[in-house]
Amino acid sequence: MKHLILVLFILVPIILFAQDPAPNTPTQKSQQGPVGNNSAASQDVQKQDSAAKPPISLYRIITVKRDTVILDTSLTIQKDYKFNYLRKDNFELLPFNNVGQTYNSLARDIKSEVLIPEFVAQARHFNFMEVEDIYYYQVPTPLTEVYFKTVPEQGQTLDAFFTMNTSERLNFSVAYKGLRSLGKYQNALTSTGNFRATFNYNTSDDRYRIKTHFVSQDLLNQENGGLSEDALQQYLDKEPEFDDRSLLEMKYENAENILYGKRFYLDQEYDLVKGTSNAITLQHILDFSDQKYIFRQDEATPEYYGASFRASNLEDRVLSRHIKNVVGVTYENSLLGKLTAKGQHSYYNYGYNSVIFLEEDKINNRIEGDNFGFGAAYEKTIGGFDIYADAMANIVGDFTGFYLTGGAGYKLNQNNQLSAEININDHAPNYNYLLYQSDYLNYNWSNDFSNQSQRSLSLQLRSLDLFNVEASINQIDNYAYFGVDESNGVKPFQYNGTVNYLKVKLGKELTYGKFALDNTVMYQNVTSGKDVFNVPDLVTRNTLYFKDHWFQRALYVQTGLTFKYFNAYNMNSYDPVLAEFYVQNNEELGGYPMVDFFFNGRVRQTRIFFKLENVNTLINGNNNFTAPSYPYRDFLVRFGLVWDFFL
Repeated sequence: MKHLILVLFILVPIILFAQDPAPNTPTQKSQQGPVGNNSAASQDVQKQDSAAKPPISLYRIITVKRDTVILDTSLTIQKDYKFNYLRKDNFELLPFNNVGQTYNSLARDIKSEVLIPEFVAQARHFNFMEVEDIYYYQVPTPLTEVYFKTVPEQGQTLDAFFTMNTSERLNFSVAYKGLRSLGKYQNALTSTGNFRATFNYNTSDDRYRIKTHFVSQDLLNQENGGLSEDALQQYLDKEPEFDDRSLLEMKYENAENILYGKRFYLDQEYDLVKGTSNAITLQHILDFSDQKYIFRQDEATPEYYGASFRASNLEDRVLSRHIKNVVGVTYENSLLGKLTAKGQHSYYNYGYNSVIFLEEDKINNRIEGDNFGFGAAYEKTIGGFDIYADAMANIVGDFTGFYLTGGAGYKLNQNNQLSAEININDHAPNYNYLLYQSDYLNYNWSNDFSNQSQRSLSLQLRSLDLFNVEASINQIDNYAYFGVDESNGVKPFQYNGTVNYLKVKLGKELTYGKFALDNTVMYQNVTSGKDVFNVPDLVTRNTLYFKDHWFQRALYVQTGLTFKYFNAYNMNSYDPVLAEFYVQNNEELGGYPMVDFFFNGRVRQTRIFFKLENVNTLINGNNNFTAPSYPYRDFLVRFGLVWDFFL
């Protein structure tokens, strides 16, 4: 680690003063002597240099839904929010102590389009890259991006990415995100890897288009169960001798869980009829996914999880294979709009290698079968309204279910845009609610749960004149959740009432000269189902910062403080055996501030980040939690960079 810090201190001055300019950034004019031939020669060199570098607008990122955005190498406060392990704004998440561990959710996103159950260990899926997390590219020159950030103890996280076009019609990319962090507490090591490769190609006549990717992921977390009873009191009392967190006793130090995943994804289109007024397109999507979850423990801990089949070398292992094919035909007419008819086949195989016989129950080992569905989609712009709808339903198979998503967007003017959407989804709960096997006796069950029915109505206003608003009204029937039974064991349950959930989020940045105040406030209210659906009423994040150009505009800086707060509430507990959160209503946690100081800089296409996390704990200490028995992060000094190379 010392060598790494030394290398970075050597590299930073080089980055600041010797880097090539970005493609969209004009070369700084050099000081010139007396007017003469040197001036004309300098202008010729600048013209040649400018002509040789493609504009940044040609570096394009394409989503799975075929939306295109331009590569952004700027430094904004939003980039600071996204400079984390997930590389997403984690406003609605509360991270555990070590980087790479799970997150407690401060809010829920109810919208979904699920037709068959999803896999287990959802607490491990925050960094599990799904289909919508993979992007495709179109670049005029090879592009490389490197993300680096320090971790709490002994390790680092790195995300390296490379893409190039071998021709205007063919692009490929490879990337790998790796993490290793020991953590501050005993048996809390994290080691993760996300490899992905993409390929996209269009024929010369643009009739045939293909996008495909391969992803391989392994996410390992050592598990310690949180603080022991004695250590919990020592942590709450802020005893100085335990400021070295490695001295605190954990419940156990002999367990780990791992989530593996491999996916091959193919999306291809062919235009049968290609025209400006009428077009007919054939579409095919293949999603071939394998996932595996393993929980291991050297010695059983019956005091926490109950009796077990074996006393040592415990191992729970479950595998899933899902093969999905979607075939569709799209008819597009300049007058009628874009209409798609589609059919879907899903093969699923989830389960274990043995059947378990208990005293009064038999736990089967597999859920396997085929499902067939049919659906349609529609898009059209009418009178300034962008209207869309998408629906699909299972018509043959063991799993019933359907989804319907429809919405409209309207651009009020250049600075204001309004949109509304409705989403309805009826689907079976995740596999581990229906069937689970474990070496711990309490973690064996087979359930015939009803479908979970979700309805969501959302409104969104994007406004430069006023503020940004996101609001949703949500209802859930037959809500499936993990909770604690009479024997104090974690089990799956289904709520027989209706969960009603309101969520409103407002955002606005105020600027005065070189100072800015960025505000995000979220209000939530669960009017029914509070005993099973736990979220805080209020979450707020406020960032006051200074921004300016230094060194003749060669360096752009941002520095300031970020304040985040959420009120105390019955925070969900974490179960390491399942790698799932479960509902608890005995302990309110939260209600503490989180204050970070940051100093960020941008030179050309390089963004450098320096942060003092949780500086308020230097004043009053830390005895806060991210889940019952799991302590919140102490003061940390962290730094890193995001560096784009244009060849």
